[in-house]
Amino acid sequence: MSSTPALVTPQSLREEVANALSHGLGCLLAAASLPVLLASGWLPARPGSVVGAAVFALTMTLVYLASTVYHALPPGRAKQWLNRVDHAAIFLFIAGSFTPFALRNLDSDNGLVAFGLVWLLALLGIVCKAGGGLRCPLRSTLLYVALGWVAAAAALPTLAVLSAGQILLIAGGGAAYMVGAVFFLIDHRLRYSHFIWHLFVLAGSGCHFTAALQHLA
Repeated sequence: MSSTPALVTPQSLREEVANALSHGLGCLLAAASLPVLLASGWLPARPGSVVGAAVFALTMTLVYLASTVYHALPPGRAKQWLNRVDHAAIFLFIAGSFTPFALRNLDSDNGLVAFGLVWLLALLGIVCKAGGGLRCPLRSTLLYVALGWVAAAAALPTLAVLSAGQILLIAGGGAAYMVGAVFFLIDHRLRYSHFIWHLFVLAGSGCHFTAALQHLA
């Protein structure tokens, strides 16, 4: 018997219903955030704001959509494939969450390098996940956390243009993801642990949406 954990962690029907409904709500809210963020950042003199708003909202919608469809599917090959898509989309969303803040710092060489590095690491993670790599939940989670911290470090130069409230929202969102990751890792031990992880993801993305909305205004 292989010591490598299965890509799909068994969940009861009720757990999967809760998982699908929670991120289904997130998908609807994420889709609704697109016009709100675009309207907030829509200034001809700041095209980067529009791009940042679109990337953030679209990657957030994609990660929630992939998760919802995956959890709604019955066990089988399609569910296993969607599990890869679901987890790959997390890398995309981490980079997407970083983008609206990073685009304000692209006028420097360091800003360009940081922006490119975060997206390169995200794309590498996506390729690994889509190809069936990173099957160990612990390794995957550590990579998500590591990419999140790289993105946070790369966005440090933007602190000068962020309000104290925006910084607190970004930090609060990051904390929600970090705490939620613990429940993600133990979802095979504690019933509804994955659903709790979903609630922390909703809280984290809500904090980052609010920070991005204020930042783009």
